[in-house]
This record gives sequence, C-alpha cells and structure tokens, in this order.
Amino acid sequence: QVQLVESGGGLVQAGGSLRLSCAASGGTLSRYGMGWFRQAPGKERDFVAFIAWRGGSTYYADSVKGRFTISRDNAKNTVYLQMNSLKPEDTAVYYCSATLGVTDYWGQGTQVTVAS
Repeated sequence: QVQLVESGGGLVQAGGSLRLSCAASGGTLSRYGMGWFRQAPGKERDFVAFIAWRGGSTYYADSVKGRFTISRDNAKNTVYLQMNSLKPEDTAVYYCSATLGVTDYWGQGTQVTVAS
C-alpha cells in the first residue's frame, strides 16, 4: 500500500514561487506514473501535471504550462512540483497521486494560497 505525503504549501504573494513535495512510502515510486491535481473551494479536482514512470515524459494543464514544472527523484521516492509566477487563481488544495495500472493512490493534500 503506497502512502503519499505532500508538503511545501503555504501563503505566497502573486508572482511568487513555491515548491511542493510528495514523499512516498510503502512502494517504489519509480514504477508509478505520478501526478499533481488541485481542488479549489466549490470546484472539481482538476489535473495539473503528470510525469510518466518510464522516460519521464511530462504533461501539463494549459493553465500552468510554462509556470509549473513536475519532476521526480526516484532515489528519494519523491515527486516535486515547482510553481513559479503564481496567480491568485492557483489557490487550491494540491494533491499528489501515484498510478500503477488501474490503481490510484492519493495524498491528503497541501493548501496553496496566492494573495493578490
């Protein structure tokens, strides 16, 4: 059973940066596709970014392209989301996910608040 713990959220001014981390235990992350999602109050959980387990191909939501970067350190069993040029509309709870086949695991989320 994979357990994921996000960290690095907080309050930042518009235009600022944050780096989120997702640390995994109970499994080897190198076998998993890893993703970041976010959910703003009253809204659906939306896709943000994904990094494949093989080859490290990355995919981003249009709203974050050019500003966010997903990366992984398999040796540390950790995935990162570097967020630059943050906007108030990026405010949300950010969730890490790990996918292996048809099984998804989720972290508990970390709050990111961007003040205007």
